[in-house]
Amino acid sequence: MADHRRINVEEIGGVTVARFVDKKILDETNIQHIGDQLFSLVDDDGRQKILLDFENVEYLSSAALGKLITMDKKVKAAGGKLKLCSVRPEIYEVFAITKLNKLFDIREDQERALEGF
Repeated sequence: MADHRRINVEEIGGVTVARFVDKKILDETNIQHIGDQLFSLVDDDGRQKILLDFENVEYLSSAALGKLITMDKKVKAAGGKLKLCSVRPEIYEVFAITKLNKLFDIREDQERALEGF
């Protein structure tokens, strides 16, 4: 499983920061792996403060958006908080078109996102 990691996870001041490895999150298998790894942060590790860092991501498919919505529900159900950061303008546009920018707390960069967690 280690060689299939699609996110790098680190702990910063009590917040779990998950950084995506792939530039393009388009492939269904990759999206499934990413979803499993993200969900396990909540389901298996019991983490409640999660920041998803999109700094490396250039492309994101609509299937990946579905995983993010599920992740948001899981975190909220666990009484936690989920934020997104470093989303490129062209990807943010997809969030805006789908009105997901209203659902997600999206911050400009990691530093701003970590404030007020």
